[in-house]
Amino acid sequence: MHYMGVDHHRQYSQMAVLDEEGRLVRTARVANLRREIKPFLDGLDEIRAVIETGRATYAMVDLLEDLGVEMTIANPTQVRAIAQAKIKTDKRDARILADLLRAGLIPAVYQRSRTNRDRQQVLRQRMFYVRMQTMIRNRVSALMARQDESVQMEIGCLKDLFTRKSREVLRGLRLAEPDRSLLDGLLQTHDHLTEKIGESNVMVRGLYREMDEAKRVSTVPGFGVFFSVLVTTEIADIKRFAGPGKLHAYAGLVPSTHASGERMYHGKIIRAGNPWLRWAAIEAAWTAIKHDFDLQLRFERMARRKTRSSAAVATARRLLTIIYKILKENRTYIPYLRNESAAFKHS
Repeated sequence: MHYMGVDHHRQYSQMAVLDEEGRLVRTARVANLRREIKPFLDGLDEIRAVIETGRATYAMVDLLEDLGVEMTIANPTQVRAIAQAKIKTDKRDARILADLLRAGLIPAVYQRSRTNRDRQQVLRQRMFYVRMQTMIRNRVSALMARQDESVQMEIGCLKDLFTRKSREVLRGLRLAEPDRSLLDGLLQTHDHLTEKIGESNVMVRGLYREMDEAKRVSTVPGFGVFFSVLVTTEIADIKRFAGPGKLHAYAGLVPSTHASGERMYHGKIIRAGNPWLRWAAIEAAWTAIKHDFDLQLRFERMARRKTRSSAAVATARRLLTIIYKILKENRTYIPYLRNESAAFKHS
């Protein structure tokens, strides 16, 4: 067995290979190309490699796995030996990674399948378009807010500036330059993004149709097609969580804890965790409390004792608990309506 540490960069990687006794077998700076990496690995049997997670990590992971290397992805924030090293070079980092892998001390992260990563990219693209469109809308609102009284009277009756009818009104306004050109450019970009969001929605609905787990999650109040696909994709494999609490922590929906002696203080929710899963759960919570009587009671009880924001976080945790059971037991959810009990049923 050989153990390889990979210090990965955009155009090249520093690789160090150790044998089972920890002796350095070979080390080199290799271009991130199959034709360069394959000769470096020739003659080595049963290679296990570790690489720190980063923006382009999976490109190298896929390449090395295709060459027969067993890959582990390390959490860089937890690899203390590298993070706290006073002397830090690519060669030392690669050697330390290989040593930690050989000793079984690598804090590994979950390695996603290629299919799962493709789904993530579809969802990320849609969220990017929506975020950009929101920025455009804010700029249009700011532009309209600084117009004179005559323009304010023309748009004052518009409840929403971005319906089709409202956009036609905006295009017909008599504005001085450069505001007229600025507004035309913003509206054109807005319409283009609307078209792209529509195309992304088609792709998301296609993912929903092929994902049975997403269909089960969509039975939970607050989770439509997009959120169902998003949550299912981010969770990936429910078996990797030992219980609902682990899923809560992964989503970053557990409070921070400060303990000293016999005193313990629980603060705001932790900043670590999956931001997409946390966002989806909290957004879904505000919708869920309007459609599920049990969740509404829990929310109101918590809101009276603390704040509405705290109650929304608690409801989000409850939703993730429901989703955990749904995915773990292959069930669907029946909302808790007035005078009825919440229940699960086998799908």
